[in-house]
Amino acid sequence: MPLSENEQRILRQIEQQLERDPTFSTRGYRIPRRRVAGLSVAVLAGLTITVLALSAGVWLSVLAFVGTVALAVLLERELRVIAREKVGSLPVSAWLGGGRNRARRHDRPSRTDTNEYDG
Repeated sequence: MPLSENEQRILRQIEQQLERDPTFSTRGYRIPRRRVAGLSVAVLAGLTITVLALSAGVWLSVLAFVGTVALAVLLERELRVIAREKVGSLPVSAWLGGGRNRARRHDRPSRTDTNEYDG
């Protein structure tokens, strides 16, 4: 359902006020990228240790797998916070679909535009 002119005007005013607010852009979560990179390497190392631990014993491999899953959960949480931060930086109009390219529907050729031989 498209927004009325009045609703669009109100949204623009809110966006402008938020852009002028100096503390609004500094709020939120800041995660060091090193932490994400470190967790990614740790998950890969955990998977390697899990496979190598199979030669030493099944229980050791199971413990390594549980540790790898715990690291993967931590990595997922960090990535979720980063994604939330990126989505939060988008303007409200992008959330509401105002930035969609409406011409995309017309990019595909119709059946009459194809050069097929009907026999």
